[in-house]
Amino acid sequence: MPRVSKKDLRIGVSGAPGSFSEEAARLYASKHGIKNPELAYLITVENVLTSLEKGDIELGIFPIENSNGGIVIEAVHAMAKHRFSIKKIFEIDVHQNLLVKKGTTADKIKTIVSHDQAIKQCRMYLKRIWPKVKVEEYADTAKAAEDLSRGKLPKTTAVIASKAAAELYKLDILEESIQDLKFNYTSFVVAVR
Repeated sequence: MPRVSKKDLRIGVSGAPGSFSEEAARLYASKHGIKNPELAYLITVENVLTSLEKGDIELGIFPIENSNGGIVIEAVHAMAKHRFSIKKIFEIDVHQNLLVKKGTTADKIKTIVSHDQAIKQCRMYLKRIWPKVKVEEYADTAKAAEDLSRGKLPKTTAVIASKAAAELYKLDILEESIQDLKFNYTSFVVAVR
C-alpha cells in the first residue's frame, strides 16, 4: 500500500453523517493532527472492517462499549470475523436526543427507532415516558434520522440520535439528553490493518 500523508487519510466510520462515530472520528483526527480526513460513512462495523481489510480505508473507527448500554454486540461479531490491529481506544460522552420531523408533536408519535445500543442507553426513559409506543432497532442512529427526514420513515416516527443529526437532517429535538445516565461514555476503537 502506498504511503499516505496524514492529510489524505481515509477513515471509515460505522455510521452515517451526524453519527456519534463521525463525531469520534473527527475528534480523533483533530487530536492526532490529521487535517481534513476523508470520511467514509460505512454504517456498520462489518462494513468498516471489510473496507479496512481490502485497503479501501486506512483507519476504521467504531464503538465497542458504552458505560450504560454495555458491549456493542454488532462490533464483537464483526471483530471476530476480521483481521486487524487496534491502534487506540478512546471514549466520548454521548448525549442521546429524541428527534422528530418538523412540527410533529409528542402525541403523534407511534414508533421510536434507533440503533440497539442507543435504545439500551435510553431504556428506562423509554419505559417511563413512552410505555405504549413501539420501539424498533435500526442500523444506525444517524441513518434513522436521515431516513426520517427523507420520508422513508413515517412522520409518526421519532428517532434517538445526536444533536448533529438533528441539525444536519433539519429535524426538531423533542427532548434532549434522554439517556438514562447523565454521564454516558462510549468507547471507540481505532482499527488499522
